Amino acid sequence: MATPSVHDGDDVQLTRRILWKLDCRILPPLALLWLANFIDRSNIGNARIVGLERDAHLHGDQFNTVLAVFYVSYLLVEIPSNIILKRMRPNRWIPLLVGLWGTVTTLTSLVHNFQGLLAIRIFLGLCEGGLLPGIILYLSTIYKRHELQLRVGVFYASGLPRRVFDYYLFSFPLWCIWRSSRNGNIQNGRYRGLAGWRWIYILEGIATVLCSLIAAYFLPADLSTASFLTEEERNFAVWRFRAGDMIASSNAGSERPLALSPIDSKEEKNVHVTHTAVMNPLESFDSNTLHQDEEEFEWREVIRGFLDIQTWLTGMAYFGLIVSLYSYSLFLPTIVTGLGYSGSAAQLHTVPPYVPATVLTVVVAILSDRLKWRGPFILICLPLAIIGYIMAITTNSNTVRYVAVFLMAAGVYPSAPCILSILPNNSSGHFKKATTTALQLAVANNQAPKYIRGHTIVLSFLVLTWVLIAVNISYCLWENKARREGRRQSNLEHYKELRVTGKTRAPIGDRHPDFRFTL
Repeated sequence: MATPSVHDGDDVQLTRRILWKLDCRILPPLALLWLANFIDRSNIGNARIVGLERDAHLHGDQFNTVLAVFYVSYLLVEIPSNIILKRMRPNRWIPLLVGLWGTVTTLTSLVHNFQGLLAIRIFLGLCEGGLLPGIILYLSTIYKRHELQLRVGVFYASGLPRRVFDYYLFSFPLWCIWRSSRNGNIQNGRYRGLAGWRWIYILEGIATVLCSLIAAYFLPADLSTASFLTEEERNFAVWRFRAGDMIASSNAGSERPLALSPIDSKEEKNVHVTHTAVMNPLESFDSNTLHQDEEEFEWREVIRGFLDIQTWLTGMAYFGLIVSLYSYSLFLPTIVTGLGYSGSAAQLHTVPPYVPATVLTVVVAILSDRLKWRGPFILICLPLAIIGYIMAITTNSNTVRYVAVFLMAAGVYPSAPCILSILPNNSSGHFKKATTTALQLAVANNQAPKYIRGHTIVLSFLVLTWVLIAVNISYCLWENKARREGRRQSNLEHYKELRVTGKTRAPIGDRHPDFRFTL
């Protein structure tokens, strides 16, 4: 591979310009889709308030069954969706999923019985399940390993102010009904012949479809086809991404790639290649390199994803966070009501705790990328939430509990993007990464329908999350030390044997002894 000339200032400016264009074009549409997802999660609860249960003739545990069945299809589709994403192209597959679930949401307005609602919820889970793992995988194909969490943090934080949007989306159809209802009874009122809960689904479904169309228009399939970049910028963007993944992309096994590894932060900072040297990015790499966009599907990589210990440690840790997130969403309105607020005032007073949490989520994401830390920031942030839950358990004052919810949000929400960024950083090989990122979320969502109210139980789950992340960090430190000391050189021979016998055509990925795990 030819040695490019070095012009640090030019390359830094070019990199900044490329990242700015990518951020402006990619993050807003993804944030819009994520916000639509958050709002969609709450629409069945809002619909229940204004007559869904009555009109669908639900009784007994049927409403809980309708809630739970959503997660069955949701979990089943996460891994297949990530595998399909590469063939279908992410800028088409992700908006397609969102458009389909928006259509299904709109069709919910036609439901008249339990069986119909059950079928709708199953199809909704099939459409929604691929969104978050798909977004994480997509971002990992656009941004380098230690540029990822800031982007995950930004789109994740976009869902935190959802209560304001949800409030107005919920209120509009009810206002229409109240205006048109002869007796002013909101629950029994109708607007243009349709009950209020049906309008909730119609409006939110149409809004979701529009979001999917916007995303389909703006999102690029990959770096090489990003039309908003100039040819010079596209070539450099492809080169810098591939150069950052050279060790993991090697398929020779016994040869060390000539490019510097992205894992050594001191070396990485000194790697600058001018666009004049890489007008065609493919010419900068030798034939022993297989990049993730060239990788073909094989089951061995899926199995590698299932057997990765970090998938299970971080998946169970994320489950602990999800328990807290669901409990928090139930607990916060109760605290606000206890302070004497009701109606729209109560709704608006649930917003302030999310403000510092949103800011902290972005700040932690920035620091996480700069320091190349993931788990350590979780260990730092989670104690805030733990203190918040201890305060909620030990006090009888709603004022103190309201202070506690600020700490809960500030501890839990910034931790989520950290966990979501661990596996994209530490899994290499496209289909292994597709499996681990989806499986992590499948493990975490396995018990999602169960809303846990007991603060002591939630506190226990947060402590468990802290311990699991500490174990994952310890594993990464141990494995990195073994690789530095040369105790993983046998990985090269084992991989070479797999290649020679035709058992794999995938790149060596994170098995390479020079690959380092992000903490």
